[in-house]
Amino acid sequence: MSSFNWNKEAELQWDNRAQFWNDRSVNMWDNGSRKDIIPFVKKHMTKGSKVYDIGCGDGYGSYKLYNTGYDVVGMDLSSEMITRAKERISGNEISFIQGDVMNLPFEKESCDGIMSINVLEWTEVPANALKQLRRVLKKDGFLCVGILGPTAGPRTHSYPRVYGEKAIANTMMPWEFQKLAQENNFTYIDGFGVYRDGIKAQNHEGLPIDLKQALTFLWVFMLRKEGE
Repeated sequence: MSSFNWNKEAELQWDNRAQFWNDRSVNMWDNGSRKDIIPFVKKHMTKGSKVYDIGCGDGYGSYKLYNTGYDVVGMDLSSEMITRAKERISGNEISFIQGDVMNLPFEKESCDGIMSINVLEWTEVPANALKQLRRVLKKDGFLCVGILGPTAGPRTHSYPRVYGEKAIANTMMPWEFQKLAQENNFTYIDGFGVYRDGIKAQNHEGLPIDLKQALTFLWVFMLRKEGE
């Protein structure tokens, strides 16, 4: 597989998963692992501000952001996901475009905030993707990132690497992303963990943040861009 092209393969695979994702996204955002993300964004990002939803999937998270009072642009690598996102909205309240996080089709410092949930761990070089997010975010702007924890089922998609095979899933863990963000001049403002049903509050309360993250299905970060 010497000709493996991560971005092209990722686009193909996410196109193929679009219907699967579409069938589950509403419940995920309303009742499941992502139900606390929009309130978390609302806590930190000013209503009315321009927010990019990078890796928006079928657009339901973007739709919830818009209904909360934000000026939203949704972007996803998959054209099939974008098709479903546009079908969800009757008018032009939200702009949905196809694009690649490794080369964002936006101007420098063109948004006040970014939401990017379970995107960076599906990129070949997360550091380069983060640099793109930083480029389009205004100084002092907020970046909300969700990174899959080690207990997340989708982690199995990176398993072929143990045989030397290519996969579109990166093994980056929440504590690695936190270090990456710090090294790229983002300040950690806030965060919370989403845990599987078998993990009780007493299992993680009082633990250092890295050990909390080690038990998570998902860790959600709120970061602030420092400097230029």
